Amino acid sequence: MITKSKSEFQRLMSFSFLRPLAQARFRLQRPISSFLIREPPSSAPRIVPTPLVFVSATQWDQSSRQGFTVLAQMYSEKGYICLDTDLALSADGNSANIMQDFESELKSVVRASFNPFPPVFFARGAACLITQTYISSNPASGLVLISPPSSNNSLLSKSLLSHALPEFNFEPKFPIAIVDTPQGMANLQAQNFRLAKDDRVDRIAVNALEGQDAFVKIEQWMDEIGL
Repeated sequence: MITKSKSEFQRLMSFSFLRPLAQARFRLQRPISSFLIREPPSSAPRIVPTPLVFVSATQWDQSSRQGFTVLAQMYSEKGYICLDTDLALSADGNSANIMQDFESELKSVVRASFNPFPPVFFARGAACLITQTYISSNPASGLVLISPPSSNNSLLSKSLLSHALPEFNFEPKFPIAIVDTPQGMANLQAQNFRLAKDDRVDRIAVNALEGQDAFVKIEQWMDEIGL
């Protein structure tokens, strides 16, 4: 189906008067990322100017969105502007192209929110690679990694990546928190996950990755970093 679409696109582009139509039709065939801005209600105790961006990519990793709808709703009620996004996967081929495409999609979503403050990014599971790719070259006020993979290459066995990726080497120049169960945190440290062993990174142990315990402890962490 993709080959057929590209062939038709090239054929239509050969006629100059059809180029605008061909370009529009081709764009419409690309997967579309979705996002929802959750504004704090009038009953919120305060309005926090720094937005929270919840990054998932269910087409790539279904579990990356688990719990985020509820979490974004709960934080918006506390006064946070929450950008709840699900990124589409439109790149084929090697792992570097996939991550570059996700980074570009996330950039577009952040720009579309029209918020001048660098966000705090939330990601879970495989989507933690997307946010780490993004913050390696884009501004952020914070990063919350929920049960991140122990390494980029651990996703090879899950068929989420086709080729090995170099491990991230960015310096944590803004607040970063890892959220996991006590067992999950021990596994990350045992498998030498770099950020789990960095003293500049906060580690938040929770009873469960969804629910009140995680919500309260992450909110406490955001208070501590001045949000």
